[in-house]
Amino acid sequence: MVEAASIDLLNLLLVLTLAWIFGILVERIGYPALMGEILAGILFGPALLGLLHPSEVLDIFAELGVFLLMIYVGMEVDIHDLFKLGPQALMVAFGGFVVPFSLGYLVGGLIGATIGQSLFIGIAMAATSLATKSRILVDLDILDTRIAGVLLGGALLSDVGVMVVFAGIMGFIETGEVTVLGLGFVVGKALLFFAAALVFGDRVLPHLWEQLEDWMERHKFVDKTSAFTVALVVALIFAFFAALVDLHMIIGGFIAGLFLRQAQLDPDIYNHMYSVMYDLAMGFFAPIFFVTVAFELSLNVFTQSLGLLVLIIALAFVSKIFGSWLFALPTKLSSKEGLVIGFGMNGRGTVEIVIVSIALSAGVIGQELFSILVFTAIFTTTLVPPTVKWGIDWLEKTDELVFTENLDVETD
Repeated sequence: MVEAASIDLLNLLLVLTLAWIFGILVERIGYPALMGEILAGILFGPALLGLLHPSEVLDIFAELGVFLLMIYVGMEVDIHDLFKLGPQALMVAFGGFVVPFSLGYLVGGLIGATIGQSLFIGIAMAATSLATKSRILVDLDILDTRIAGVLLGGALLSDVGVMVVFAGIMGFIETGEVTVLGLGFVVGKALLFFAAALVFGDRVLPHLWEQLEDWMERHKFVDKTSAFTVALVVALIFAFFAALVDLHMIIGGFIAGLFLRQAQLDPDIYNHMYSVMYDLAMGFFAPIFFVTVAFELSLNVFTQSLGLLVLIIALAFVSKIFGSWLFALPTKLSSKEGLVIGFGMNGRGTVEIVIVSIALSAGVIGQELFSILVFTAIFTTTLVPPTVKWGIDWLEKTDELVFTENLDVETD
């Protein structure tokens, strides 16, 4: 028993240490840490060196990491900003989702995949990454440009849209309904849950939180630690109700994070809560998740399924750019701006990898397709910094890089 515990602790120590080292190295060259963490899992996990290995302890920590990670992702989204972003971000988000999603679903049909597998190919190709874009825009010092506002707005809308569609897909997988009525019921249930959560989280939760704060203050319970504990309880309540309607718990975590931001908390308490959530998710639990994701990757896809891998990567890359560019044309954005925004929207990452990992654990997709979709996220994200940098230089040379007085996207 003692020996097994020591092995588990050593394994955990190695996972965290290697995740930290590779995460830092990858961030130094302008990429999100998760790519380094996955690389560490590939190099030192079962796929190559075998120094790291799966364990029940890592599985538990990884599952908790997914939940905390989605709470943090939700806290990155200001729900009120979604209603002020204007047609540009909305059109870009819609085009950047519907075109790759449709193509991904069609690819699934062509390779003989099931409906469920085809849907996950589609959503994996349609996903985007807010964190990737934020880092690149900061590095390029272009946060005060129109395309930066549209990119961030499009990523926010895309994250919410992907989660809604994912909820519908998981509901479909659970029921197995393929009739129009069945699909309508599944989608309707997911939308109803989001609508109910929107009303509760935006209208009711702030008032409840205010009353709770008053009660805690009267009884001398007000402190940052207690507030963080209550926040976790709220997140678990949302997760419980999501599971109650056959949705995955990460839907509840995401929505909880979405509305914790709107809860009108004392700034010091909220900033502490945000910092602790970030440190727990990004500094401890999420790296474990991304390292263990790599344990499930099969490098055989580069020899046995290379054609399919190249096809999905190419379609994911081109369709995201084309969809974003095409739907940006009717707006005030120039054609070149639409193209550069398409380059930026191509970064996938956190949300896609979480979703396809859930699909793998649910038995909807196999190891081969899982590996292809994760490598698609890695390769498309890798191409974002150089393509966006080239696009910005191109806009500057043609004097089409439009600056704004603030970060708000034009709404007229």
